[in-house]
Amino acid sequence: MVTADWPGLDPEWSREIDVVSTSAADDAGTVHRWHLLDNGAQLSRRGLSPSATLLCVHGNPTWSYLWRTLMAAGSDPAHPWRVVAVDQLDMGYSERTGTFRRLADRINDLGDLTDALNLDGPVVTVGHDWGGVISLGWALAHPQQLAGVVLTNTAVHQPSGSGIPPALRLALHPAVHRWGTTTSDTFLRVTHSLAHPPLSTDVRNAFMAPYRGAGRRAGVGNFVADIPADASHPSYPALSGVAEGLRGLRVPALMLWGPRDPIFSDRYLKDLIGRLPHAKVHRFEGAGHLVAEDRDIATPVFEWLAELDRDSGPDPQQTNAPTDGVPPLWGLLTEQAAGAASGDTAVAEMAADGNVARTLSWRELEQSIAALAAGLQEAGVRHGCRVSLMVPPGVDLTVALYACLRLGAVVVVADAGLGTRGLSRAVKGATPDFLIGIDRALAAAAVLGWPGRRISVQDLPAARRRLLGVETSLATLARRGASLRSEPPVEAPDPDADAAVLFTSGSTGPAKGVLYTHRQLAAMRDTVAETFGIRSGARLVAGFAPFALLGPALGAVSVTPAMDVTAPRTLTARALADAAAAIDATVVFASPAALRNVLATRDGLSGAGRKALEGVELLLSAGAPIPEPLLAEVQRLVPRASLHTPYGMTEALPVTDISLEQIQAADADAAAGTVAGAGNGVCVGRPVHGARVAVVPLAADGTAPGTDFVTEAGVTGEILVSSPHVKEAYDRLWLLQRESTSLPGWHRTGDVGHFDAAGRLWVEGRLAHVVTAPGAVVTPVGAEQAIERLDDVGLAAVVGVGPSGTQAVVAVVETVPPARKAGPAAPQFAGRVRGAALAAGVSVSAVLKVPAQPTDIRHNAKIDRTRLSRWASRVLAGGRPGQP
Repeated sequence: MVTADWPGLDPEWSREIDVVSTSAADDAGTVHRWHLLDNGAQLSRRGLSPSATLLCVHGNPTWSYLWRTLMAAGSDPAHPWRVVAVDQLDMGYSERTGTFRRLADRINDLGDLTDALNLDGPVVTVGHDWGGVISLGWALAHPQQLAGVVLTNTAVHQPSGSGIPPALRLALHPAVHRWGTTTSDTFLRVTHSLAHPPLSTDVRNAFMAPYRGAGRRAGVGNFVADIPADASHPSYPALSGVAEGLRGLRVPALMLWGPRDPIFSDRYLKDLIGRLPHAKVHRFEGAGHLVAEDRDIATPVFEWLAELDRDSGPDPQQTNAPTDGVPPLWGLLTEQAAGAASGDTAVAEMAADGNVARTLSWRELEQSIAALAAGLQEAGVRHGCRVSLMVPPGVDLTVALYACLRLGAVVVVADAGLGTRGLSRAVKGATPDFLIGIDRALAAAAVLGWPGRRISVQDLPAARRRLLGVETSLATLARRGASLRSEPPVEAPDPDADAAVLFTSGSTGPAKGVLYTHRQLAAMRDTVAETFGIRSGARLVAGFAPFALLGPALGAVSVTPAMDVTAPRTLTARALADAAAAIDATVVFASPAALRNVLATRDGLSGAGRKALEGVELLLSAGAPIPEPLLAEVQRLVPRASLHTPYGMTEALPVTDISLEQIQAADADAAAGTVAGAGNGVCVGRPVHGARVAVVPLAADGTAPGTDFVTEAGVTGEILVSSPHVKEAYDRLWLLQRESTSLPGWHRTGDVGHFDAAGRLWVEGRLAHVVTAPGAVVTPVGAEQAIERLDDVGLAAVVGVGPSGTQAVVAVVETVPPARKAGPAAPQFAGRVRGAALAAGVSVSAVLKVPAQPTDIRHNAKIDRTRLSRWASRVLAGGRPGQP
């Protein structure tokens, strides 16, 4: 029986109860002995009155021990909840009945138990694996008692056209089933091996304890045998009943998911979201099937339960607000197509040789979008469908993007700059219904198993289509759509409907999907237009993919230079000049890494190229801090241009803006000390049109825990932004979204900074990169800037090594020329670095040198300080330096 030796389990929770069965699997009047964990008596003994009851149901082959963290959390006097975690019959320490119990029986069994317990509600069910289905079956049968549902890695429906997971298919094979599930303990051991990180020995032993001996494992084998592999299975009707019943479930729901699950993958999560669209969803990146073991689920569950008292959650029947005159993102595009400029170039595409490869006029662009939208609609793309776009910036991507948006589809944009692993993680997490891609992307989709019906850009030979699993092409759909002009027009999407999932760069952890509505995308367009004065007729060279897509929405002629947009540092001066000459550019957008390479290759410019760049009136660069000397050099290439470096992020672009002249003035104020708060960071200027910015002051431990925000000079804190163009949510990352909006109406950026007395914002780094030295909180950017002013230093990073509160401040420096190998810096060089940092008010304990800093792929500029901190810890502990 239950023992105190098992970690996290209080033996006082263990109890047994005799229950009269009403299941069809038993004779009338049959009594079964159930084992369960129940903290109700413990709460009563302590004089605590629980708010309600959590009814927790394990799957196969675990037992109620799976829910021990919820048991402990519910026993906390601060928020008492009765938690009942059952051992299903034939499982755990409950009775071995000797009968084969099917899904319908198990749902009925659970009802018999709750009747015997007089569990009259309110009840929140919690389920995992097949316990998820059973808990939902109970929930649907007890609507008067039900207050909510929590699901962890489970499934209620097998998607059409796909087989059950290979692991379960193997377990069902006649040659394997009995031996693998009952005769031996293989099925248990394989399941336990799915934990990330691995289970400790004592926890693994606790999970094995009720299943010692083949006679105790019959339920494990029967559970597997009861999986409805197809419609002919006896339990298929019961499973279908639960699946369809969910569509009418109105109670709040929470889904906590481990995507690293070979059994219940993200496709099952997608199905559940479709049935419970109002559910809060959080995917724990890196967690797997045993998500309750891999991550702390008790904290989010009880935070969610606490919210139920304040907010019952959105009604799944609630409709979006009616269209209220918000101009759609493509409004100016349509106007241009219908106006005097209809025959002018709208979008151009450059070839590698510097010539224009392809163009579309505004009229042609509008016609192409309309034709493709009609073709996509006939192919099954509907409102709310997710469409992953894996097409380089240019004519094809522009047409596909706006066609999808017009249909009300949600475009998923995750660029190849995330790397194969990051891109795969992003696509699988977004679970698109369709994937539109070039040949290379489709090949990756086929090899890596990315979800979505596949559409190629161009027509492919039949053999290639079959190999890649491609159904059709954009070219075919456009031709088909052009013949469907008599079809009724597509209803315009609601402004508050989801429009796009854009992925962050992944420079501060796994890339996050950022969800935008049509209203927010339109607000982004308007903010950019008003802040920078970009109007219809502007001519934009976009060396950064998002701006290539925003150009038509601004009514601007757009071209992407010949470059690898996933690697900004591939932009050359000649390619930039060729693109500018192709459209007589007035606006250029390029990342700092791109501008560095443009300057490095400027000797290759021809006279005509220099003249084309002299016509540029506005140059924008964002994505990372840009030193003033670099901007001054760029100014000589574009002498007529006003240079601006807006500050922003995927969640809100832009937030503030500053020009070169304003940067120079801010730096002068900092040097002279004439403006309070000027200095110690990168000055990013003042809020853009329609935005408000504030900071939450930092605490002594380097966090920003407060709810009060300020704009007074000299107070360092986490930067907040409020604006109509701030993201709607983090996609399927409820915990992160909850944290980022903990102050209603504001987005917590995760950056730290302060205002000066002139109202300018100075960014000092990331909240996660703040160093907590003894008696001081050190933000990195000010010291890094001071170090980078040394002649033989390229990029510098200041990181913390050691326990929080006593961290040593370490400077990691990329030298010029590059060091031959990484490791501790020579004493003389280290002394100069320490002196520069000390002049900025930071005492550096150690200096390490590297040939090149580890930077993000998208911007080639954001240094991975978390990675450097781990590397520096190893080096300073005497380990081999290697490469960070």
